[in-house]
Formats: sequence, structure tokens, C-alpha cells
Amino acid sequence: MPKYVIEREIPGAGKLSAEQLKAISQVSCGVLSKMGPQIQWVNSFVTTDKIYCVYIAPNEEMVREHAIQGGFPANSVSPVSTIIDPTTSE
Repeated sequence: MPKYVIEREIPGAGKLSAEQLKAISQVSCGVLSKMGPQIQWVNSFVTTDKIYCVYIAPNEEMVREHAIQGGFPANSVSPVSTIIDPTTSE
């Protein structure tokens, strides 16, 4: 199944409280539950003004539909072509 990186521009994202991040996560999980098991949230990285999310989904349209239903921005959705890590150098 394809993997996607979603860039969400959220000014002040890095200053969101643990409670705010929990609430956002709960909304996301609720939408995912309604959409079915074919779309999965892997993890997210919160930076100063953006959140980068990794999702597994059959297509980009499903990723964008999740964003619409959850009320989240999806400023860019990029398919992952390859994953590398330190073991790639071995």
C-alpha cells in the first residue's frame, strides 16, 4: 500500500499544548475510524509552523478526503518512493 507525507501549514504548531495535540489526534482518529481500515496514520512530526504526517492509503484522494473531513490543511501530499535510514549505507 502506498505511503504519503502530508505537509500541514499550521502557524504556531510548535506551541500547541499537549491537550491541543491530543484533541487534534482524537479528531483525526475519529475520521479514520469512519473511513475504514484502508487508510492509516503512521505518525506526525510537529515543527514550528507545520505538521508533517505520514499516512498509508490506497491513493492521494483518500488522504485529502481525510483532511477535508477532519478540517485539517493538506498543503502538499507527496507519495513516498523509497525509505532510507542509516542501514541503507551498509
